Amino acid sequence: MRAPAPAYAGEGAHALWHVSEDAAIGRFEPHLSATAESNEPRVWAIDTRHVPLYWFPRDCPRGTFWAGPDTTTEDEDRFLAGATRVHAFEAAWLARIREANVVAYRLPETSFAPDPEVGGYWLSRLPVEPLEVVELGDLLTLHAVAEIELRIVASLWPLWDRVAASTVEFSGMRLRNSERLSS
Repeated sequence: MRAPAPAYAGEGAHALWHVSEDAAIGRFEPHLSATAESNEPRVWAIDTRHVPLYWFPRDCPRGTFWAGPDTTTEDEDRFLAGATRVHAFEAAWLARIREANVVAYRLPETSFAPDPEVGGYWLSRLPVEPLEVVELGDLLTLHAVAEIELRIVASLWPLWDRVAASTVEFSGMRLRNSERLSS
């Protein structure tokens, strides 16, 4: 399991969240995930520490990384350059990020258990009704206020290939939507 991401400015108390561009979800039903090892329907949630990984439009490819206990000083200098956390995305997504209306649903923790494979993720076998809906607002400003460095790149792949081969901790989302540019 990867080391947890470091705290971010203004993190707040532990809670479980589901992030979406759909602001009208009244109930989350268990469903199968295309990427999950289990074939059992689940409701997925992310904890407060890791919710910034989802401060993007749903289909936006992004690579996120931070130092862990096994990260070398060389890799920390090379990839983080003084930042605590880095979220990278492609320039082609900038307008969509600026225009996105993303909300976070706070979910009750009673039926959730931690995902045994991926830290920060939580799973429920039962339907879940949200406790509240929070409009995230300007996603770029949200990152800045949280002191999470954003890097805008032409293509994620050159950076991502180096990150994945390094000693930093990382999480990539929607990478299949990323541009492969020839060098």
